Amino acid sequence: MAGRALKRLMTEYKQLTLNPPEGIIAGPTNEENFFEWEALIVGPEGTCFECGVFPAKLIFPPDYPLSPPKMQFTCEMFHPNIYSDGRVCISILHAPGDDPMGYETSAERWSPVQSVEKILLSVVSMLAEPNDESSANVDAAKMWRDDRDQFNKIAEKLVRKTLNLPHV
Repeated sequence: MAGRALKRLMTEYKQLTLNPPEGIIAGPTNEENFFEWEALIVGPEGTCFECGVFPAKLIFPPDYPLSPPKMQFTCEMFHPNIYSDGRVCISILHAPGDDPMGYETSAERWSPVQSVEKILLSVVSMLAEPNDESSANVDAAKMWRDDRDQFNKIAEKLVRKTLNLPHV
């Protein structure tokens, strides 16, 4: 099973290097282990995360692509769909099948036709448009809904931090 996963990951890596999506760089942490990747995601234009460069890691299971990888930001993040430890909570990373909570359809969840590129593009979209109804960080979701100015100030601080700029 891991052999098939490795072949698929190598193919996806090649595709990402030949045709990288705008604002995303991703690949294996080292060539010894294709099951651990690093990614850099540039905050989407026109959002409070614009210009930030957010590092993350992806850990792939041995049965990839049957099961989804885990994704975690390795920098400080404040976002409704990101846990305080950086883990990303987004439908595309949820195991295939029906949602036990009945919130997501099986079509929104992971399936083997998904790819690393689709995951990363979904995360960029999530940064731009949080889902505050299904939050991993309740405080961030509440602030996103009720006090957008304060949320934007926190996001701006995080952007400056990712760029090693002083706080204003």
